[in-house]
Amino acid sequence: MREFTQAVAANVRLEEGERAVEQTMVECYLKPGISTKELARKTVLPVPVAAAIKKELIRAGALVQKDGVHCSPEGKAYVEDELGYGGFDQDLYRKLITDPLCWRSELDDGLPVLRELFRERPQEDVRIDQSKCTMETSLKRAILGLREQSLIGKRILCVGDDDLVSISIGFLLTRLFPGNAGKHRTRIEVADIDLRFLDYIRSASEQMGAVAECHQADLRQSLPPALRGRFDCFYTDPPYTLQGMTLFLSRGIEALRRKKGLSIFLSFAHKSPDASLEMQRELVRMGLTVKEMIPFFNEYEGAEIIGNRSQMIVLQTTDSTAPPITLPFEDAIYTGDVKRTRRTYICKRCGRAEAVGYGGAHGTIEELKRAGCPSCGHDTFDLTGRTRV
Repeated sequence: MREFTQAVAANVRLEEGERAVEQTMVECYLKPGISTKELARKTVLPVPVAAAIKKELIRAGALVQKDGVHCSPEGKAYVEDELGYGGFDQDLYRKLITDPLCWRSELDDGLPVLRELFRERPQEDVRIDQSKCTMETSLKRAILGLREQSLIGKRILCVGDDDLVSISIGFLLTRLFPGNAGKHRTRIEVADIDLRFLDYIRSASEQMGAVAECHQADLRQSLPPALRGRFDCFYTDPPYTLQGMTLFLSRGIEALRRKKGLSIFLSFAHKSPDASLEMQRELVRMGLTVKEMIPFFNEYEGAEIIGNRSQMIVLQTTDSTAPPITLPFEDAIYTGDVKRTRRTYICKRCGRAEAVGYGGAHGTIEELKRAGCPSCGHDTFDLTGRTRV
């Protein structure tokens, strides 16, 4: 059936690629009788282009024109069987993509279980720039993928997942496919260096009935062959260094199918104008286009250094998309390595000074708090100094 969308895209000479044909079919399926003008608006295409796609799909027998445009029986079967929309809750889908905040009421009966899964996840390791987002943010990311038609029926990769986006996607799928848990066509996979999170994700996803396949991978090494060229989109919240962002995006691009218009969901810190310019240069170098930038989209537990917030950048692949890094990467990527900092903390009970960070006895203040003051065992400290090493 992929040849069907390729043929339509070729006949129309569609610069947007075959994904625009798939999106057209989905919109016609979701709203029988849709007008050409609304179809153009929904697919973000010029009206003449939407009309040309519609005309070609009618000629191919996938659509019929009658009081607007409808899917033919063959077109309906294509959307349900090939694209994976068969048996899903259309009412819930429409509500979620129309009002992204309606999940608070529409999904409320399942939220206590999801919230508990987030509460019980492993402690973050800030030495590798882990900073756990809130449950609400993780679920918003899943709904964003739904809105971008990058979730249902797709193969999704989470490039690093201490934010449990894989779990939120699985939760959302169980609600969109009631009574069909595990029978939808969406496939969720995770690549992460941290075995604690991988083990937790395996267990939590099995509990939810939407199993995520997990791969241990140090992204500084070459991407495992089993992950290359297989995915329709990926999510990543990389280290907030330019090197970290470039590396994680490179590995994710390697994992994608060679197809333009695929979605990438990049969570990244708000940066200064000069740093943002460097970031955008890197995105252009990779052949990626920015579809949307959403400030303050992500909220984190802790993460005071970035004000508990970061932006969401929705990227799309083009014919020029290519990973700039394919070989093992030996440069520093984590904030603590790029900006080597040693911090001095004073125990509030006995006044003992302890070095934390690069060269210190403890890598993070969280570690020091868990261990307690070496002199008196107290777990409360004041920051008194910071030194660049």
